Amino acid sequence: MRATRIGLLLLGLSFAGAGITAKIAAAEESEGLTDVLTDLLRGTDDPAATDGPDRRVPFGRDEIQLSFAPLVKETAPAVVNVYATKKPTEVRSPFEGDPFFEQFFGRQMRPRAQNSLGSGVIVDPTGLVVTNFHVIRGADEVKVAMSDGREFASRVLLKDESLDLAILKIDSPEPFPVVAIGDSDALEVGDLVLAVGNPFGVGQTTTSGIVSALARSHVGVSDFGFFIQTDAAINPGNSGGALINMGGQLVGINTAIFSRSGGSIGIGFAIPSNMVRAVTQAAASGSDFFERPYLGAEFEEVTAQIAESLGMDRPTGALVSSVAADGPSAKAGLRPGDVVLTMNGAIVEHVDALSYRLATQSIGATVQLKVLSQGDEKTVSVDLIRAPEGAGSMESTIRGQNPFSGVKIAELSPRLAQRLGLDADIKGVVVVDIEDSSPAARVGFLAHDIVREVNGQKIDTVDELKQAAEAQSRLWRFTIERDGKLMRQTLAR
Repeated sequence: MRATRIGLLLLGLSFAGAGITAKIAAAEESEGLTDVLTDLLRGTDDPAATDGPDRRVPFGRDEIQLSFAPLVKETAPAVVNVYATKKPTEVRSPFEGDPFFEQFFGRQMRPRAQNSLGSGVIVDPTGLVVTNFHVIRGADEVKVAMSDGREFASRVLLKDESLDLAILKIDSPEPFPVVAIGDSDALEVGDLVLAVGNPFGVGQTTTSGIVSALARSHVGVSDFGFFIQTDAAINPGNSGGALINMGGQLVGINTAIFSRSGGSIGIGFAIPSNMVRAVTQAAASGSDFFERPYLGAEFEEVTAQIAESLGMDRPTGALVSSVAADGPSAKAGLRPGDVVLTMNGAIVEHVDALSYRLATQSIGATVQLKVLSQGDEKTVSVDLIRAPEGAGSMESTIRGQNPFSGVKIAELSPRLAQRLGLDADIKGVVVVDIEDSSPAARVGFLAHDIVREVNGQKIDTVDELKQAAEAQSRLWRFTIERDGKLMRQTLAR
């Protein structure tokens, strides 16, 4: 059988030339003859000519029958279930107000706790667990259950709603199993991946697929806009689970799916591991929020029309729309109208890609930007700094007989805007917090609201809002900005 197989291979190579014949002659007395012939048929006789390590299609029945089982055994113990519980809230009875039924059912129903279920990944032997922010949103208690049956109470070290990431901490006298964080920038479309999590609460489940696309934006699940797309089945409950490459490394945190039915249809999205690494390092250093480096410039999309006007072959990159005076970008020579094409050699596909690549850099680092400026390409070096705090960012609480009584406010600075998940260039007076049962809470103010106008007076500073609130008025008209939209309200005393 072996002789027949080799004979057929030799027959297929009979017209390939003296060079191949020499290779066969050199190996015909060795055990590697079949391997040499197989490589020649594939066109990979030169190992140096292959595109990266271990990247080739399966060849032959033996390779097709290979299993992912060793990879799953290595990584699955570090993938956990995350149970988030919100304290019970009182629920009004549907029979409230009916004297007859109230004597049987009462005015209130038994309070119910709200639970959510997701997945997580242990990335450090001391017990650092990565999951999605939406898994633990509003939770009063978060528990982590491992595949071996152990269960741990956890503490939330850091959470970032804009990135949809959270870092939990669990404790044990023994080190935990971990999945090493890999380099998500090394992924290519077509690479094999595994998705591990707890879909629908049925128990730990592993699915396989490929990387379908990279740098996906406008997915609609968070402000983050640089997702890995995969066709590995991801379902509700998989959120926060691991996307694993063939080296057993974490390359993404499974976050969302595109679905009309609620189940997987082969379009899933994961947050790249390089972003996960940056957030994990921030939590490990003791920070309670993820601080992004400050570039000192604002960017917008390069549309087809803009690309044509700038003489670009296609719309790509990030267009500089404004530059902060004395900021890092201004010092580096960036000007409005420039287009950032690459950062440290990595292509900037769109504005969200630039935000992602910037966020994965550390404060104090220097990045190299390739820029299209007035028709010419140039490279500039930009020093990344901590976002400025601002002179008027001290928090203050309003008191008195007015609709704003009970709100804690501050003037927006780039750093405060970053902490609150707002755009760094937004200015104004922002609501940082609201006291429970206060007049402001009854009016309906929410944290992150920006007060723009009170009784016809434009509000830019904390002092201006305080003065407007102290005015004796029977009629209050004010405008707030919430999630980028202006809302006007009128109240009469």
